[in-house]
Amino acid sequence: MINHVVLFKLKDYSEDEKPLISAEMKALLEGLNGKIEELKYIEVGVNFELNTKNFDIALISHFETLEDLDKYSVHREHKKVLDRFAEFRLERAAVDFEF
Repeated sequence: MINHVVLFKLKDYSEDEKPLISAEMKALLEGLNGKIEELKYIEVGVNFELNTKNFDIALISHFETLEDLDKYSVHREHKKVLDRFAEFRLERAAVDFEF
C-alpha cells in the first residue's frame, strides 16, 4: 500500500474567510471518495489553529500501488479539485511511502 500525505498552506485570508475556504477545500477533497476507484482511503484535517505559520490542511490517502496513485493524479475529478485549489493555495508539501 502507498500512503500519500499532502499538506496545504493557504494564501493570506481574513479571519472570517479562512475557515470558509478551509471547509470548502476539505469538502472538495472528501468529495473524491467513491469517485476514483484507485482511492482506497481518504482523511482530511484542518489545523485547529488557523492563524499560524504552519500548514492549514492535511490530506492522507491510501492507494494499493504507485500505478494507482499515478492514475489518481491524472483523474479528471482530481484535476477539478486541483484547479479550484490553485485559487486558494500558497504552498504544498507531499510525501509518498509504502506501508
